[in-house]
Amino acid sequence: MKQDSGAADQRPAASPSEASNRRYVLIMPCRDEETYLQQTLDCIAGQTVAPTELVIVDDGSSDRTGEIADAAAAAHPWIQVIHRDNRGERKVGGGVIEAFYTGYYALRVSDFAYICKIDADVTFAEDYFEQILERMEADPCLGAASGKVFNPEGGKLYEERMVDEMVSGQVRFFRRACWEQIGGFVPEVMWDGIDFHRARMFGWTTRSFRDPELRILHHRLMGSSHRNVFHGRMRWGGGQWFMGTHPLYILASGVYRMFERPYVLGGLFIVVGYFVAMLQGKRRYDDAAFRKHLHAWQLKRLGLGWLAPEPPAVGESGERSGSGDDA
Repeated sequence: MKQDSGAADQRPAASPSEASNRRYVLIMPCRDEETYLQQTLDCIAGQTVAPTELVIVDDGSSDRTGEIADAAAAAHPWIQVIHRDNRGERKVGGGVIEAFYTGYYALRVSDFAYICKIDADVTFAEDYFEQILERMEADPCLGAASGKVFNPEGGKLYEERMVDEMVSGQVRFFRRACWEQIGGFVPEVMWDGIDFHRARMFGWTTRSFRDPELRILHHRLMGSSHRNVFHGRMRWGGGQWFMGTHPLYILASGVYRMFERPYVLGGLFIVVGYFVAMLQGKRRYDDAAFRKHLHAWQLKRLGLGWLAPEPPAVGESGERSGSGDDA
């Protein structure tokens, strides 16, 4: 089964009564994940608050991924599997979101209050989703949330560093009202930067919590799923160019990322990827209001808020239906 990606609001809108329920759906795009998929599915099946539905999108795997997914669907009626044709290679960024929307349009349920894009190589505590739901319920302005992400290796945990306002891309848990208001995910690299910045642009808060009980274990180093981690860092930098990141911020970000694995070179390749994309004249996310909000946030974080452009009113790029801290 194949579906075209598109705007999130093509599905039926949630009714007002759904705003306070705990029904959440998971969509898992995956390709060649036989090494990690089973433990991720076991983790999901063991949650204290179970998902209403899990759609696994096997994105043309050539290993046992599809077989493992089909076995899980046979064991759990709330799981369905969609198999896409093999395009020949892993397509990160846009390909992941295309696969996500294949799963999204195949959802059998429509009465859910939360939506989550989840990777096939993560594990977390059995009450992870229960705790995230509790935090979302306690703060109606919280549009998206997660724990912090760690890579287990050699008996140690190495943190995938991100600022507290960001949310894990591996377990991207959104309040449905927020996700629909921002228009869902953009099918490009840095989709997981654009969405959280758009959420804050519309007045929602987003947060990753530094709580040991909310740790997400990511069993593959971020950016290493296609070719190698250095290619992934170049791609990351190119994605930052597409998103509209300010040049001063990418330089600071590159230095910041030099202190995490792969040390030094990882941060350098991010900067190189950004400026290569700039010199090649690659296209950018075409939303001037978004870019002004993004630059204001980035320059403020660098202590250069006085250089930041005045962000336009939210109404210039869309109607605001919620309230929150537009930090």
